[in-house]
Amino acid sequence: AVAAETTGRDSLGVIADSPSLPRQALREALALAQEIGAAVEVIPTSEMENTNYTSNPINRCYFCKAELFAQLDRLAEARGFRAIAYGENADDALQVRPGRQAAAEFAVLAPLKEVGLTKSEIRELSRAMGLPTADVPAQPCLSSRIPHGTPVTAEALGMIERAEAIVRDFGFRVFRVRHYLPAGRPQARVEILPNEMLNLAGRSEALCSALREVGYADVLIDERGYRSPVA
Repeated sequence: AVAAETTGRDSLGVIADSPSLPRQALREALALAQEIGAAVEVIPTSEMENTNYTSNPINRCYFCKAELFAQLDRLAEARGFRAIAYGENADDALQVRPGRQAAAEFAVLAPLKEVGLTKSEIRELSRAMGLPTADVPAQPCLSSRIPHGTPVTAEALGMIERAEAIVRDFGFRVFRVRHYLPAGRPQARVEILPNEMLNLAGRSEALCSALREVGYADVLIDERGYRSPVA
């Protein structure tokens, strides 16, 4: 939003599109770009064709970001843009982020981190600007719902997306549907923010039944609730 306000068409927002990006998230991002007058393009990325990514190692995110930055590097050169920036912030800098290595290799800037802005400060500034994203829960990619070592497939990502849409339709805001394959049987583990768990009362079986319709042989609701601050 700040780039659009200060540089206008001298900046371009780019959205990487692949099976790991939920369709709803894509629609919302495009609508927001239009609302704030930001130039934006959607480009397909091919990390799903890279077995280093789909085998789901601990550094899976490196291969995703390397694919993205390679695409952006070519786009920037073709369009005459002088720099590429991404959204790492000061809090992210304290965590293990394999994508940071790819950013360093491609000399990608992280302006939010460089000025020391934390996630809470970014939300505060977004709220002051009237941006609808100020209070939106974090939306990491769908692949983050699959434990490392379990292959990332288009089928699994599709199941996760449909399952999370169902949980959202039940009225929950902050949650994850984790995707497991014990003995080759798809299993969903639903984590819901603890202070939203009360809304499950009398509805657990209906939710589990709806998720089984997606194709999950087993559905578990984690009584401890959603805990991970990252994914």
